[in-house]
Amino acid sequence: MKLNLELIQYINLFEKITRTKVKNCFYHKERLVFIVGKGQGRKAVGKRAFNVQKITKLINKKIKIVEYNEDPVKFINSFASPIDIESVDFTDNIINLKVKTAKDKGILIGRNGQNLENIKKIMNYYFKIKDVKIL
Repeated sequence: MKLNLELIQYINLFEKITRTKVKNCFYHKERLVFIVGKGQGRKAVGKRAFNVQKITKLINKKIKIVEYNEDPVKFINSFASPIDIESVDFTDNIINLKVKTAKDKGILIGRNGQNLENIKKIMNYYFKIKDVKIL
């Protein structure tokens, strides 16, 4: 995950508006994802999602804010939100996600498995996870 000039400019704008520190920024699907430090998620979103709306209007792109957590289970729950994950099993550097509905499973996997591959890359980047499986 390399930052280019465009992403650095988005990070600077985001930090200026939200007054939070960004750990990383990247594209996921058509969204711009900002990963903020632990405990800064609420502040970054703002009251009544004011910061999200303001940034979305300024850059004309949809954004998602994910709060970083050292615990891979909590982080993947935060990243997969608003999809309701029933349970997360973390053993031998493999994460098994169990979702409630087939629709949620389809959203997590994505067309041609693209969403699942992105989740694997992100989890490997932060936690050196071997694989992510959806049950």
